[in-house]
Amino acid sequence: MADNVDDDSLYRIKEGDYVVLKRGDIFKAVQIQPKKKVIFEKQWFFLDKAVGQLYSSTFEIVSGGILQPLKPKHTDSSTDAKEAGTDNRNIVDDGKSQKLTRDDIETLKEKGMKGQEIIQQLIENSSTFRDKTEYAQDKYIKKKKKKYENTVTILKPSCRILAMMYHGREPGKICHLRYDTLAQMLTLANIHAGSKVLVFETCAGLVLGSIMERMGGYGSVIQMYPGGGPVRAGVESFGFPEHFHDMLHEFPICHVNALLAGTLDTAAKDPSADSKKSDMAAEEEQNQPEAERRGSPEEQSMETSSGADGSHDHEKAEQEKLKEARAQGKKVKQEEKRKKLAAAAALLEGRNADGLVIASRFHPCPVLTGLLKFLSPSRPFVVYSQYKEALIECYTKLKEQGGTVNLRLTDTWLRHYQVLPNRTHPVLLMSGGGGYLLSGTTVAADRSKPAGSQRAEEPAAKRLKLTHTEG
Repeated sequence: MADNVDDDSLYRIKEGDYVVLKRGDIFKAVQIQPKKKVIFEKQWFFLDKAVGQLYSSTFEIVSGGILQPLKPKHTDSSTDAKEAGTDNRNIVDDGKSQKLTRDDIETLKEKGMKGQEIIQQLIENSSTFRDKTEYAQDKYIKKKKKKYENTVTILKPSCRILAMMYHGREPGKICHLRYDTLAQMLTLANIHAGSKVLVFETCAGLVLGSIMERMGGYGSVIQMYPGGGPVRAGVESFGFPEHFHDMLHEFPICHVNALLAGTLDTAAKDPSADSKKSDMAAEEEQNQPEAERRGSPEEQSMETSSGADGSHDHEKAEQEKLKEARAQGKKVKQEEKRKKLAAAAALLEGRNADGLVIASRFHPCPVLTGLLKFLSPSRPFVVYSQYKEALIECYTKLKEQGGTVNLRLTDTWLRHYQVLPNRTHPVLLMSGGGGYLLSGTTVAADRSKPAGSQRAEEPAAKRLKLTHTEG
Protein backbone atom coordinates (compact mmCIF):
# COMPACT_ATOMS: atom_id res chain seq x y z
CA MET A 1 0.00 0.00 0.00
CA ALA A 2 2.91 2.32 0.69
CA ASP A 3 4.16 1.88 -2.86
CA ASN A 4 0.75 2.79 -4.23
CA VAL A 5 0.68 5.94 -2.11
CA ASP A 6 4.15 6.94 -3.36
CA ASP A 7 3.13 6.30 -6.97
CA ASP A 8 -0.01 8.37 -6.51
CA SER A 9 1.97 11.28 -5.08
CA LEU A 10 3.92 11.57 -8.33
CA TYR A 11 0.73 12.58 -10.14
CA ARG A 12 -0.44 15.10 -7.55
CA ILE A 13 0.38 18.80 -7.46
CA LYS A 14 2.73 19.77 -4.64
CA GLU A 15 3.93 23.11 -3.32
CA GLY A 16 7.04 24.27 -5.16
CA ASP A 17 6.29 22.25 -8.32
CA TYR A 18 6.61 23.78 -11.75
CA VAL A 19 3.34 23.42 -13.66
CA VAL A 20 1.86 24.56 -16.98
CA LEU A 21 -1.45 26.43 -17.08
CA LYS A 22 -3.64 25.75 -20.11
CA ARG A 23 -6.73 27.41 -21.51
CA GLY A 24 -7.59 26.49 -25.06
CA ASP A 25 -4.36 26.71 -27.06
CA ILE A 26 -2.65 29.09 -24.63
CA PHE A 27 0.01 27.81 -22.20
CA LYS A 28 2.02 29.40 -19.39
CA ALA A 29 4.67 27.88 -17.10
CA VAL A 30 4.55 28.92 -13.41
CA GLN A 31 5.70 27.63 -10.03
CA ILE A 32 3.30 26.71 -7.23
CA GLN A 33 3.97 29.19 -4.43
CA PRO A 34 1.68 29.96 -1.48
CA LYS A 35 -0.29 33.20 -1.63
CA LYS A 36 1.31 34.24 -4.91
CA LYS A 37 -0.95 36.00 -7.41
CA VAL A 38 -0.77 34.52 -10.92
CA ILE A 39 -1.98 36.46 -13.95
CA PHE A 40 -3.06 34.31 -16.90
CA GLU A 41 -5.15 35.49 -19.86
CA LYS A 42 -6.09 38.81 -18.19
CA GLN A 43 -7.27 37.03 -15.03
CA TRP A 44 -5.62 36.74 -11.64
CA PHE A 45 -5.94 33.90 -9.17
CA PHE A 46 -4.06 31.93 -6.51
CA LEU A 47 -2.82 28.35 -6.91
CA ASP A 48 -3.01 27.39 -3.22
CA LYS A 49 -6.18 25.29 -3.66
CA ALA A 50 -4.58 23.28 -6.46
CA VAL A 51 -2.08 21.64 -4.06
CA GLY A 52 -3.00 18.00 -3.54
CA GLN A 53 -5.11 17.72 -6.69
CA LEU A 54 -4.22 15.49 -9.63
CA TYR A 55 -2.40 16.84 -12.66
CA SER A 56 -4.52 17.57 -15.77
CA SER A 57 -7.37 18.67 -13.49
CA THR A 58 -9.56 21.57 -14.61
CA PHE A 59 -10.40 24.30 -12.11
CA GLU A 60 -12.94 27.09 -12.10
CA ILE A 61 -11.92 30.58 -10.97
CA VAL A 62 -14.43 31.94 -8.45
CA SER A 63 -14.58 35.27 -6.66
CA GLY A 64 -11.41 36.22 -4.80
CA GLY A 65 -9.18 34.37 -7.28
CA ILE A 66 -9.79 31.00 -5.61
CA LEU A 67 -9.62 27.79 -7.66
CA GLN A 68 -12.34 25.18 -7.32
CA PRO A 69 -12.16 21.76 -9.01
CA LEU A 70 -14.60 21.68 -11.90
CA LYS A 71 -17.09 18.85 -11.61
CA PRO A 72 -17.52 16.74 -14.76
CA LYS A 73 -20.80 17.30 -16.55
CA HIS A 74 -22.71 14.55 -18.30
CA THR A 75 -24.49 16.86 -20.73
CA ASP A 76 -22.03 19.09 -22.53
CA SER A 77 -24.60 20.99 -24.55
CA SER A 78 -27.75 22.73 -23.37
CA THR A 79 -31.23 21.31 -23.66
CA ASP A 80 -32.29 24.00 -26.13
CA ALA A 81 -29.55 22.92 -28.52
CA LYS A 82 -31.65 19.89 -29.54
CA GLU A 83 -33.89 22.11 -31.69
CA ALA A 84 -31.93 22.91 -34.81
CA GLY A 85 -32.61 24.24 -38.28
CA THR A 86 -31.82 22.66 -41.61
CA ASP A 87 -29.52 25.38 -42.96
CA ASN A 88 -28.27 28.90 -42.27
CA ARG A 89 -29.28 30.58 -45.52
CA ASN A 90 -31.96 32.78 -43.94
CA ILE A 91 -29.87 33.96 -40.98
CA VAL A 92 -28.60 37.54 -41.30
CA ASP A 93 -25.78 38.71 -39.04
CA ASP A 94 -27.00 42.26 -38.42
CA GLY A 95 -26.12 42.39 -34.70
CA LYS A 96 -29.77 42.58 -33.63
CA SER A 97 -30.37 38.90 -32.86
CA GLN A 98 -29.00 39.14 -29.28
CA LYS A 99 -31.33 40.91 -26.85
CA LEU A 100 -28.78 41.12 -24.01
CA THR A 101 -26.52 44.15 -24.14
CA ARG A 102 -22.96 44.43 -22.86
CA ASP A 103 -24.21 46.18 -19.70
CA ASP A 104 -26.65 43.35 -19.03
CA ILE A 105 -23.84 40.79 -19.30
CA GLU A 106 -21.66 42.80 -16.92
CA THR A 107 -24.58 42.94 -14.47
CA LEU A 108 -24.90 39.17 -14.62
CA LYS A 109 -21.18 38.84 -13.84
CA GLU A 110 -21.51 41.20 -10.86
CA LYS A 111 -24.34 39.06 -9.50
CA GLY A 112 -21.95 36.12 -9.37
CA MET A 113 -23.30 34.12 -12.28
CA LYS A 114 -20.97 31.43 -13.57
CA GLY A 115 -19.84 31.15 -17.15
CA GLN A 116 -22.23 28.31 -18.03
CA GLU A 117 -25.20 30.26 -16.67
CA ILE A 118 -24.25 33.34 -18.72
CA ILE A 119 -23.98 31.20 -21.84
CA GLN A 120 -27.44 29.79 -21.12
CA GLN A 121 -28.83 33.33 -20.86
CA LEU A 122 -27.20 34.26 -24.18
CA ILE A 123 -28.79 31.22 -25.85
CA GLU A 124 -32.25 32.00 -24.47
CA ASN A 125 -32.05 35.65 -25.57
CA SER A 126 -30.80 34.87 -29.08
CA SER A 127 -33.54 35.01 -31.72
CA THR A 128 -31.54 33.08 -34.34
CA PHE A 129 -30.02 30.29 -32.24
CA ARG A 130 -32.81 27.75 -32.87
CA ASP A 131 -32.71 28.42 -36.60
CA LYS A 132 -29.03 27.49 -36.85
CA THR A 133 -27.88 24.02 -37.79
CA GLU A 134 -26.61 21.64 -35.15
CA TYR A 135 -22.99 22.25 -36.21
CA ALA A 136 -23.47 26.04 -36.09
CA GLN A 137 -24.99 25.76 -32.61
CA ASP A 138 -21.99 23.78 -31.33
CA LYS A 139 -19.67 26.34 -32.86
CA TYR A 140 -21.62 29.18 -31.19
CA ILE A 141 -21.50 27.48 -27.76
CA LYS A 142 -17.77 26.75 -28.12
CA LYS A 143 -17.07 30.38 -28.97
CA LYS A 144 -19.04 31.68 -25.98
CA LYS A 145 -17.39 29.17 -23.63
CA LYS A 146 -13.98 30.46 -24.65
CA LYS A 147 -15.09 34.00 -23.80
CA TYR A 148 -17.11 33.62 -20.60
CA GLU A 149 -16.03 30.41 -18.86
CA ASN A 150 -13.34 31.09 -16.22
CA THR A 151 -11.58 27.74 -16.24
CA VAL A 152 -7.92 26.73 -16.25
CA THR A 153 -6.25 23.33 -16.58
CA ILE A 154 -3.02 22.52 -14.70
CA LEU A 155 -0.68 20.17 -16.58
CA LYS A 156 2.57 18.43 -15.68
CA PRO A 157 5.47 19.88 -17.71
CA SER A 158 6.85 17.79 -20.57
CA CYS A 159 8.99 18.52 -23.60
CA ARG A 160 5.94 18.44 -25.90
CA ILE A 161 3.88 20.84 -23.76
CA LEU A 162 6.77 23.26 -23.21
CA ALA A 163 7.67 23.18 -26.92
CA MET A 164 4.07 24.04 -27.80
CA MET A 165 4.10 26.81 -25.19
CA TYR A 166 7.29 28.42 -26.51
CA HIS A 167 6.27 28.01 -30.16
CA GLY A 168 2.90 29.62 -29.49
CA ARG A 169 4.06 32.51 -27.26
CA GLU A 170 7.70 33.28 -28.10
CA PRO A 171 8.92 31.27 -31.12
CA GLY A 172 11.93 33.54 -31.61
CA LYS A 173 13.42 32.39 -28.29
CA ILE A 174 13.64 28.80 -29.53
CA CYS A 175 14.72 29.65 -33.10
CA HIS A 176 11.18 28.77 -34.33
CA LEU A 177 11.75 25.12 -33.38
CA ARG A 178 8.46 23.22 -33.68
CA TYR A 179 7.60 20.31 -31.39
CA ASP A 180 7.47 17.71 -34.18
CA THR A 181 10.96 18.79 -35.29
CA LEU A 182 12.16 18.46 -31.70
CA ALA A 183 10.78 14.92 -31.55
CA GLN A 184 12.66 14.02 -34.74
CA MET A 185 15.88 15.45 -33.29
CA LEU A 186 15.62 13.25 -30.18
CA THR A 187 14.99 10.19 -32.36
CA LEU A 188 17.72 10.88 -34.94
CA ALA A 189 20.28 11.53 -32.19
CA ASN A 190 19.34 8.23 -30.47
CA ILE A 191 18.91 9.87 -27.07
CA HIS A 192 18.52 7.22 -24.37
CA ALA A 193 19.42 6.56 -20.75
CA GLY A 194 23.09 5.89 -19.97
CA SER A 195 24.54 7.73 -22.98
CA LYS A 196 26.95 10.66 -23.18
CA VAL A 197 25.49 13.48 -25.28
CA LEU A 198 27.00 16.79 -26.43
CA VAL A 199 24.52 19.67 -26.77
CA PHE A 200 25.04 23.10 -28.29
CA GLU A 201 21.82 25.11 -28.30
CA THR A 202 20.50 28.65 -27.96
CA CYS A 203 16.83 27.70 -27.55
CA ALA A 204 16.40 28.91 -23.93
CA GLY A 205 17.27 25.43 -22.64
CA LEU A 206 14.30 23.69 -24.30
CA VAL A 207 16.44 21.21 -26.28
CA LEU A 208 18.68 20.58 -23.27
CA GLY A 209 15.70 19.92 -21.01
CA SER A 210 14.12 17.58 -23.59
CA ILE A 211 17.33 15.54 -23.77
CA MET A 212 17.54 15.34 -19.96
CA GLU A 213 13.91 14.22 -19.79
CA ARG A 214 14.49 11.49 -22.37
CA MET A 215 17.59 10.23 -20.51
CA GLY A 216 15.71 10.03 -17.20
CA GLY A 217 18.62 11.14 -15.02
CA TYR A 218 21.04 8.41 -16.22
CA GLY A 219 24.15 9.17 -18.25
CA SER A 220 25.83 12.52 -18.83
CA VAL A 221 24.95 15.63 -20.81
CA ILE A 222 27.66 18.15 -21.69
CA GLN A 223 26.29 21.55 -22.65
CA MET A 224 28.58 23.60 -24.87
CA TYR A 225 27.66 27.24 -24.36
CA PRO A 226 28.70 30.55 -25.91
CA GLY A 227 29.32 33.71 -23.93
CA GLY A 228 29.85 34.02 -20.20
CA GLY A 229 27.54 31.26 -19.01
CA PRO A 230 24.87 28.74 -20.05
CA VAL A 231 21.22 29.75 -20.46
CA ARG A 232 18.82 27.27 -18.84
CA ALA A 233 15.54 29.10 -18.37
CA GLY A 234 13.63 26.30 -20.09
CA VAL A 235 15.29 23.59 -17.99
CA GLU A 236 13.87 25.11 -14.80
CA SER A 237 10.33 24.87 -16.21
CA PHE A 238 10.67 21.07 -16.43
CA GLY A 239 10.96 20.85 -12.62
CA PHE A 240 13.53 18.05 -12.62
CA PRO A 241 14.58 16.39 -9.32
CA GLU A 242 17.98 17.21 -7.86
CA HIS A 243 19.70 14.06 -9.15
CA PHE A 244 18.90 15.07 -12.73
CA HIS A 245 21.26 18.03 -12.40
CA ASP A 246 24.13 15.76 -11.33
CA MET A 247 24.34 14.42 -14.90
CA LEU A 248 24.58 17.92 -16.40
CA HIS A 249 27.99 19.41 -17.22
CA GLU A 250 28.98 22.62 -18.96
CA PHE A 251 31.91 23.62 -21.15
CA PRO A 252 32.53 26.94 -22.96
CA ILE A 253 32.66 26.63 -26.73
CA CYS A 254 35.57 29.08 -26.86
CA HIS A 255 37.87 26.51 -25.17
CA VAL A 256 37.18 23.67 -27.64
CA ASN A 257 40.19 24.41 -29.86
CA ALA A 258 42.49 24.57 -26.84
CA LEU A 259 41.14 21.23 -25.60
CA LEU A 260 41.65 19.61 -29.00
CA ALA A 261 45.20 20.96 -29.18
CA GLY A 262 45.96 19.79 -25.63
CA THR A 263 46.83 23.28 -24.39
CA LEU A 264 43.86 23.78 -22.07
CA ASP A 265 44.94 24.35 -18.46
CA THR A 266 42.00 23.72 -16.17
CA ALA A 267 44.08 24.55 -13.09
CA ALA A 268 44.60 28.14 -14.25
CA LYS A 269 42.17 30.82 -13.30
CA ASP A 270 39.71 32.22 -15.81
CA PRO A 271 40.73 35.41 -17.61
CA SER A 272 37.29 36.78 -16.79
CA ALA A 273 38.18 36.53 -13.10
CA ASP A 274 41.19 38.78 -13.64
CA SER A 275 39.04 41.40 -15.33
CA LYS A 276 36.59 41.24 -12.44
CA LYS A 277 39.44 41.76 -9.98
CA SER A 278 40.66 44.80 -11.91
CA ASP A 279 37.13 46.21 -11.86
CA MET A 280 36.96 45.66 -8.10
CA ALA A 281 40.30 47.44 -7.63
CA ALA A 282 39.07 50.38 -9.70
CA GLU A 283 35.92 50.58 -7.58
CA GLU A 284 37.99 50.56 -4.39
CA GLU A 285 40.17 53.37 -5.76
CA GLN A 286 37.03 55.38 -6.47
CA ASN A 287 35.66 54.70 -3.01
CA GLN A 288 38.88 55.65 -1.22
CA PRO A 289 38.74 59.42 -1.92
CA GLU A 290 35.09 59.42 -0.87
CA ALA A 291 36.08 57.93 2.50
CA GLU A 292 38.84 60.46 2.80
CA ARG A 293 36.33 63.23 2.07
CA ARG A 294 34.05 61.89 4.72
CA GLY A 295 36.97 61.80 7.17
CA SER A 296 38.32 65.29 6.34
CA PRO A 297 35.75 67.29 8.35
CA GLU A 298 36.46 65.02 11.32
CA GLU A 299 40.15 65.88 11.13
CA GLN A 300 39.41 69.61 10.87
CA SER A 301 36.96 69.70 13.78
CA MET A 302 38.88 68.50 16.80
CA GLU A 303 35.93 69.03 19.12
CA THR A 304 33.97 65.96 17.97
CA SER A 305 33.05 63.45 20.59
CA SER A 306 34.89 60.18 20.99
CA GLY A 307 31.55 58.31 20.70
CA ALA A 308 31.09 59.52 17.11
CA ASP A 309 34.61 58.35 16.24
CA GLY A 310 33.83 54.96 17.68
CA SER A 311 30.66 54.64 15.60
CA HIS A 312 32.58 55.52 12.40
CA ASP A 313 35.23 52.96 13.21
CA HIS A 314 32.52 50.37 13.78
CA GLU A 315 30.93 51.15 10.39
CA LYS A 316 34.31 50.89 8.65
CA ALA A 317 34.93 47.55 10.30
CA GLU A 318 31.55 46.27 9.14
CA GLN A 319 32.21 47.47 5.59
CA GLU A 320 35.56 45.69 5.58
CA LYS A 321 33.90 42.50 6.81
CA LEU A 322 31.31 42.73 4.02
CA LYS A 323 34.06 43.20 1.44
CA GLU A 324 35.93 40.19 2.79
CA ALA A 325 32.76 38.08 2.74
CA ARG A 326 32.03 39.09 -0.86
CA ALA A 327 35.61 38.37 -1.90
CA GLN A 328 35.44 34.98 -0.19
CA GLY A 329 32.13 34.21 -1.92
CA LYS A 330 33.60 35.10 -5.32
CA LYS A 331 36.60 32.88 -4.66
CA VAL A 332 34.30 29.97 -3.83
CA LYS A 333 32.28 30.53 -7.01
CA GLN A 334 35.44 30.72 -9.11
CA GLU A 335 36.70 27.49 -7.57
CA GLU A 336 33.38 25.75 -8.29
CA LYS A 337 33.47 27.01 -11.87
CA ARG A 338 37.03 25.71 -12.26
CA LYS A 339 36.04 22.29 -10.92
CA LYS A 340 33.08 22.11 -13.33
CA LEU A 341 35.36 23.04 -16.21
CA ALA A 342 37.85 20.35 -15.22
CA ALA A 343 35.11 17.71 -14.89
CA ALA A 344 33.65 18.55 -18.32
CA ALA A 345 37.13 18.59 -19.90
CA ALA A 346 37.83 15.13 -18.45
CA LEU A 347 34.66 13.80 -20.08
CA LEU A 348 35.51 15.37 -23.41
CA GLU A 349 39.15 14.25 -23.51
CA GLY A 350 38.09 10.66 -24.05
CA ARG A 351 36.42 11.66 -27.37
CA ASN A 352 33.87 8.89 -26.85
CA ALA A 353 30.57 10.78 -26.85
CA ASP A 354 27.49 8.89 -28.02
CA GLY A 355 25.64 11.72 -29.75
CA LEU A 356 25.71 15.36 -30.80
CA VAL A 357 22.77 17.78 -30.99
CA ILE A 358 23.13 21.32 -32.36
CA ALA A 359 20.29 23.86 -32.48
CA SER A 360 21.41 27.48 -32.33
CA ARG A 361 21.09 30.87 -33.97
CA PHE A 362 24.79 30.77 -34.93
CA HIS A 363 26.14 29.34 -38.17
CA PRO A 364 26.41 25.58 -37.48
CA CYS A 365 29.31 24.73 -39.84
CA PRO A 366 32.33 25.65 -37.63
CA VAL A 367 30.58 24.33 -34.51
CA LEU A 368 29.73 21.01 -36.18
CA THR A 369 33.22 20.41 -37.59
CA GLY A 370 34.78 21.14 -34.20
CA LEU A 371 32.44 19.04 -32.04
CA LEU A 372 32.35 16.00 -34.37
CA LYS A 373 35.89 15.20 -33.21
CA PHE A 374 34.57 14.32 -29.76
CA LEU A 375 32.23 11.57 -31.07
CA SER A 376 33.03 7.89 -31.20
CA PRO A 377 32.70 6.12 -34.56
CA SER A 378 29.23 4.93 -35.55
CA ARG A 379 27.51 7.60 -33.48
CA PRO A 380 24.63 9.80 -34.69
CA PHE A 381 24.53 13.58 -34.88
CA VAL A 382 21.76 16.01 -35.80
CA VAL A 383 21.84 19.74 -36.58
CA TYR A 384 18.81 22.03 -36.62
CA SER A 385 18.59 25.32 -38.46
CA GLN A 386 15.73 27.59 -39.37
CA TYR A 387 17.30 28.09 -42.80
CA LYS A 388 18.42 25.40 -45.22
CA GLU A 389 21.33 27.37 -46.75
CA ALA A 390 23.45 26.94 -43.59
CA LEU A 391 22.80 23.19 -43.54
CA ILE A 392 23.60 22.87 -47.26
CA GLU A 393 27.03 24.34 -46.51
CA CYS A 394 27.48 21.84 -43.66
CA TYR A 395 26.41 19.00 -45.95
CA THR A 396 28.97 20.00 -48.60
CA LYS A 397 31.74 20.42 -46.02
CA LEU A 398 31.14 16.98 -44.50
CA LYS A 399 31.08 15.35 -47.93
CA GLU A 400 34.44 16.92 -48.75
CA GLN A 401 36.29 16.07 -45.51
CA GLY A 402 34.77 12.59 -45.03
CA GLY A 403 34.34 10.80 -41.72
CA THR A 404 30.53 10.71 -41.94
CA VAL A 405 27.97 8.56 -43.74
CA ASN A 406 24.21 8.53 -44.22
CA LEU A 407 23.97 12.30 -44.47
CA ARG A 408 20.37 13.48 -44.82
CA LEU A 409 18.95 16.98 -45.11
CA THR A 410 15.22 16.92 -44.36
CA ASP A 411 12.32 19.32 -43.98
CA THR A 412 9.42 18.69 -41.58
CA TRP A 413 5.79 19.30 -42.47
CA LEU A 414 2.90 19.33 -40.00
CA ARG A 415 -0.83 19.90 -40.40
CA HIS A 416 -3.59 19.56 -37.81
CA TYR A 417 -6.92 17.90 -38.55
CA GLN A 418 -10.28 18.56 -36.97
CA VAL A 419 -11.81 15.17 -36.15
CA LEU A 420 -15.56 15.49 -35.39
CA PRO A 421 -18.63 13.51 -36.52
CA ASN A 422 -19.45 14.32 -40.17
CA ARG A 423 -17.00 17.27 -40.27
CA THR A 424 -13.47 15.87 -40.28
CA HIS A 425 -11.19 18.09 -42.36
CA PRO A 426 -7.76 19.76 -42.22
CA VAL A 427 -7.53 22.90 -40.11
CA LEU A 428 -7.43 25.97 -42.33
CA LEU A 429 -4.45 27.61 -40.59
CA MET A 430 -1.16 25.72 -40.30
CA SER A 431 2.49 26.35 -39.56
CA GLY A 432 4.47 27.49 -42.57
CA GLY A 433 7.66 25.63 -41.70
CA GLY A 434 9.31 23.76 -38.86
CA GLY A 435 12.93 24.27 -39.85
CA TYR A 436 15.45 21.88 -41.39
CA LEU A 437 17.47 18.96 -40.01
CA LEU A 438 20.86 17.61 -41.07
CA SER A 439 21.57 14.16 -39.66
CA GLY A 440 24.26 11.57 -40.16
CA THR A 441 26.57 8.99 -38.59
CA THR A 442 30.28 9.21 -37.85
CA VAL A 443 32.75 6.61 -39.12
CA ALA A 444 36.38 5.87 -38.31
CA ALA A 445 38.73 7.39 -40.87
CA ASP A 446 42.47 6.90 -41.42
CA ARG A 447 43.71 10.38 -40.60
CA SER A 448 47.39 9.47 -40.95
CA LYS A 449 47.20 10.07 -44.69
CA PRO A 450 45.21 12.68 -46.55
CA ALA A 451 42.29 11.58 -48.66
CA GLY A 452 44.06 12.07 -52.01
CA SER A 453 47.45 10.56 -51.10
CA GLN A 454 46.34 6.97 -51.64
CA ARG A 455 45.25 7.68 -55.18
CA ALA A 456 48.49 9.56 -55.90
CA GLU A 457 50.65 6.58 -54.81
CA GLU A 458 48.79 4.07 -56.97
CA PRO A 459 50.33 3.66 -60.43
CA ALA A 460 48.25 4.55 -63.40
CA ALA A 461 46.59 1.67 -65.20
CA LYS A 462 48.45 0.56 -68.34
CA ARG A 463 46.64 0.30 -71.60
CA LEU A 464 46.81 -3.02 -73.41
CA LYS A 465 48.15 -2.91 -76.94
CA LEU A 466 46.01 -4.63 -79.52
CA THR A 467 47.84 -6.46 -82.27
CA HIS A 468 46.14 -7.18 -85.52
CA THR A 469 46.64 -10.76 -86.66
CA GLU A 470 45.75 -12.14 -90.03
CA GLY A 471 43.66 -15.23 -89.77
